[in-house]
Amino acid sequence: MKTNLRILLRSGGLLLAFAVAFASCKSKKNKVTPIENSTGAVEISVPFSEGKYYSDKENFRAKSSGSSPDLQTAKKIALQNAKSEMAGLIQTTIKKVTDQYTQQRTVGNQVDFNNKFEELAREVTNQELVDVKVLGEKLFKETNNSYTYWIAIEANKQAVLNGIDKGIANNKKIEQDYDKKKFEEIFNAEMDKLAKERNGQ
Repeated sequence: MKTNLRILLRSGGLLLAFAVAFASCKSKKNKVTPIENSTGAVEISVPFSEGKYYSDKENFRAKSSGSSPDLQTAKKIALQNAKSEMAGLIQTTIKKVTDQYTQQRTVGNQVDFNNKFEELAREVTNQELVDVKVLGEKLFKETNNSYTYWIAIEANKQAVLNGIDKGIANNKKIEQDYDKKKFEEIFNAEMDKLAKERNGQ
């Protein structure tokens, strides 16, 4: 009788331990964050959110998506959107650099210099967007059978600077007020700031 009781107690203990472990495992699988529990919202991971897809000291980077029932159209929209974002990054950076440059140096005609440089920035940007490097692509088939395409692209900082140098060499009005070393010094500082902003530092 005592032996049977011991067996039952052991069996019961094993069953209880199994039940606790199973419940613990199940709770971990179904664990939700406080915001999900209170609002029903579900966190969604955005493609190319890792740090390597953000601009750094050496490269401009951008990402975007496009959706369409036609795959090629979705790809075209995504690439155009990504290039538009990158164009804004490059031109904004060049403008910041130019503004600081004209404040730190004596320029013959500051307004004319800035206008010429803005025009040059657009030309350089357009050229760089032709030769962007594709860092990654992701394709999704939606429930309505349409396509969503994501793309991440990159343009090298040095290529942008080389384009500026080449454009200045063909413009004597800008060239006479252009100090390459000083301009690149300010440009590099702005790239450092851009990298920190993009990484949330």
